[in-house]
Amino acid sequence: MRGSVTLGDGVRIETGVGTVVADAKRPDGDLVVCSHAHTDHLPNTRSRSNTDHATATICSPLTGALAGVRRSTELEVGEHPDVTLLPAGHVAGSRAVLIDDGDTRYCYTGDVCTRDRCHLDGFEPPDADVLVMEATYGKPGYVFPDHDEIERAIFEWLEATMHRPVILVGYALGRAQKLQHIVERSARTRCLISEDVAAVNEPIERLADVTFDVERLEDVLDPDGDETLDPDGEESLEPGDALVVPSNVASSQRIQQATEGTDALTAGFSGWAAGPSFRYRGGYDETFPLSDHCDFEELLALVDAVDPDAVYTQHGFADEFAQELVSAGYRARSLRRNQATLSDF
Repeated sequence: MRGSVTLGDGVRIETGVGTVVADAKRPDGDLVVCSHAHTDHLPNTRSRSNTDHATATICSPLTGALAGVRRSTELEVGEHPDVTLLPAGHVAGSRAVLIDDGDTRYCYTGDVCTRDRCHLDGFEPPDADVLVMEATYGKPGYVFPDHDEIERAIFEWLEATMHRPVILVGYALGRAQKLQHIVERSARTRCLISEDVAAVNEPIERLADVTFDVERLEDVLDPDGDETLDPDGEESLEPGDALVVPSNVASSQRIQQATEGTDALTAGFSGWAAGPSFRYRGGYDETFPLSDHCDFEELLALVDAVDPDAVYTQHGFADEFAQELVSAGYRARSLRRNQATLSDF
């Protein structure tokens, strides 16, 4: 039914220009969209069950290239005259999508952030009739300090701990790039990165006119976990060093050994650090609410700027945020699998 928005394998939007399927694992729409290259938004396969459906993906060239790092196969990048990609401000290459079928304007944000920070410009909300948006931090209480204030706190901590190496933990795509730029502007003597962060850096430097003045710490990621960093070797961490690693590597035996052998401190970076338990769950020495998402107040401001007729929420506190919007006078509903259409309001 034209105008319907449903959640199944990705978000499915029935429009006058065809069925748009966004961020699906096995997309089968007329138009296939990928908002960014985090693995929970990338397709698992390039195959299509119906050869009449799209074979190319509407995404940024950088997202297409990053898919080759994250999923081993680059995406074939497509376009459509009725689909406009808008910088989403989430991670390098991330895009929101505006579909205009001549009757209705649909905006699908994917993950989104409206704050300018480091090498990214924040998302600028467009006018749209239907808004499909994330709600990761869509609950009162998740409000982040100003980005400049967060950076100042990080700089102060990096300087106060110069007598010890530090291990900075953030996603390989997104947080890791911002942490590299922050370290480069700090008093730290060296910024080192793990191999998987280096792999993500390569297409960003090539396609986004961004450079990282860092050194690669070889062999930090040992698949067998049976080797340790030699404290006397050239790759050992030293006072003044900052090592940036992704969160899925931080708890590895190799990193734990590096931390114990060099008396390094660990810091975690996430919007969840705005809550009381993130530091203790991660076992971090320090945490900072450095996020690639909108906080609660920014999500509300985003909706106000778009001023849509209908809002669908997904991810995180989707139910709670939809109720906040209803209380504010919007027609809003959280997306549930195959249950939400415009006629359900």
